[in-house]
Amino acid sequence: MRIGMRTFLFTACSALCLSAADDPKEIVRRALQRNAHNDEISRQYTYLQRDDVRALDGGGAVKHRDLQTFDITLLEGSPYRRLIARDDKPLPPQEENKQQEKLKKSIEQRHNETPAQRQQRIADWDRKRNRERENLKEVPEAFDFRLAGEEQIDGVPVWVIEGTPHPGFKPKSKEAAYFPKVKGRIWVAKSDYAPVKITLETLDTISIGAFLVRLAKGGRIGVEFTRVNDEVWLYKHVSITASARVFLVKGFHLDADFGFSGYKKFSAESRVVDTGQ
Repeated sequence: MRIGMRTFLFTACSALCLSAADDPKEIVRRALQRNAHNDEISRQYTYLQRDDVRALDGGGAVKHRDLQTFDITLLEGSPYRRLIARDDKPLPPQEENKQQEKLKKSIEQRHNETPAQRQQRIADWDRKRNRERENLKEVPEAFDFRLAGEEQIDGVPVWVIEGTPHPGFKPKSKEAAYFPKVKGRIWVAKSDYAPVKITLETLDTISIGAFLVRLAKGGRIGVEFTRVNDEVWLYKHVSITASARVFLVKGFHLDADFGFSGYKKFSAESRVVDTGQ
């Protein structure tokens, strides 16, 4: 997923994050704190990301499919995204060589940075992440929350919380402008206030990624998290089903799945270092 999509998903998911207790607003505040904690730890992990994006016609037939798998790792302090498979098959030798060459150049470029350049690159990445957190400060006032029950997901006891837009909420930031246009349900672990599963429904058209992608009313987004190393909850699966429009011109029905696996805590021996061969 690109930065715009990731920003949207992080914000939308956290917007409905709740936890234990009887005061829904306080539950939200505590869940947002847990989300920030998980976000800090997540930067220590490398992982594989499988993007399966399908454009469907009116009858549900696939018009176009883009299926790619990426290796996401830290390279000199900030993420590096490397294509490693297409259509669930290894890249052809020529394309694999190109990816290896790009990786080699990136490694050399980052190794040769001045301390100031490296600091600026990492600061740019941190700035995007911090902007997501700033947007979430509006969440407690943006939604009305209701405890809908208690369940278990994969053996984990959870609270089930419903969130609906609060009437009269006025967003202070552009990124929070879609809050009044979504409702949803979130399953939150009782043990640590972390979101385990989230479903969202768009109540009106919303824009993602600087308005390059628009999802129509009735779109559905599903998010699942998994517990990793008994220390953090990270993305497991994200699904998006909606009528969409790209660049405000091309309309289609979007059916997309993003899978996350192979989490490994970053170290000097992590995957990206070993690919130079």
